Amino acid sequence: MAPPTDEFTEPRWQLAAALGAFIVVTVVLRITVPDREAIGPQWLVPSLEIGLLALLIAADPARIEGRRRWLRQASIVLVLLLAGVVFTATGKLIVELIHGSKVTNSADSLLASGALIYLGNILVFSLLYWLLDSGGPLARFHREHEYPDFAFTQQLSPELAPPGWRPQYVDYLILGLTTNTAFSPTDVMPMARWAKVTMAVQSLIAVSVLGLVIARAVNVFS
Repeated sequence: MAPPTDEFTEPRWQLAAALGAFIVVTVVLRITVPDREAIGPQWLVPSLEIGLLALLIAADPARIEGRRRWLRQASIVLVLLLAGVVFTATGKLIVELIHGSKVTNSADSLLASGALIYLGNILVFSLLYWLLDSGGPLARFHREHEYPDFAFTQQLSPELAPPGWRPQYVDYLILGLTTNTAFSPTDVMPMARWAKVTMAVQSLIAVSVLGLVIARAVNVFS
């Protein structure tokens, strides 16, 4: 089936809502739990998040037709920078959970750090999936790839979906959430090798953080 001719394609409010919610959580935790795990200056993570949100808004919240190529490239760079911050914070928290520190000896700081890293992983990986699957939103709209990198239920069983269905950001957000929680594919099957490896990395990060945080929290509350 040929792609629709209408310029209206994918609403960006889904991304803006998810990223905006994460910015709010980040700022609130910085104010209420100042001793939680943090990487770099206090302004680093909020600046990356706000910059990415501004870029998504500049890319036109409702239409991707005619979108400039540099906007996609800049979005990937910002997401990778945010991913680097989250991964570094994850590694630092794991080390401190093993060896002990001021953050991991405080229930408030421990739970706040664990929650922020957990949510950060969901956000980062959902954005990566959304940006990279089948060449990104614009390539999916034009159906430039014959085979998808991720196979959603609606693609495996097209009779259960409306004609021309394609995943939007909220579908990748749920994919990031389920991978972070179940540590395995649920209703979305990774088809490409990079998709399998990325989901495996997300699962390993999630199970490591959750396992160590829960184990440490039991000791702290005891």
